[in-house]
Amino acid sequence: MRIASLIAMSSFALFLILAGCSSKPDKQGNQEHKAKVKVSEDPGDGDSADDIKAARAKLSPEDLKLVEAQEYCAVADDSRLGGMGVPIKIMVKDQPVFLCCKGCQRKALAEPDRTLARVEELKAKVKAEAGRK
Repeated sequence: MRIASLIAMSSFALFLILAGCSSKPDKQGNQEHKAKVKVSEDPGDGDSADDIKAARAKLSPEDLKLVEAQEYCAVADDSRLGGMGVPIKIMVKDQPVFLCCKGCQRKALAEPDRTLARVEELKAKVKAEAGRK
């Protein structure tokens, strides 16, 4: 009986752990993801900007440059890279792509062409915004 209870409790604990960052493609999954992500509309808005800066400081200089060029997650594009800790680097068709969390990895790899196109869009957006300043 103890073993069955332990298995049930372990399964429930695993469920809670895996329920973290959602990468569901439906609207509900995206809403869950948004609720978990610290989204900063203004890069200078106090703690979240400091958290992002601290997370990005843990990257290599080369990766930091790439993250600054991309600025947002390739999957949850309203999530600034560094808002959920150190950005996750994956390779998609031999190109580096940065994500806000491991929960976005499956979707990014499942749709590689879409992911790479989104990264290029994000880089163009960041470049255009830098030109306006």
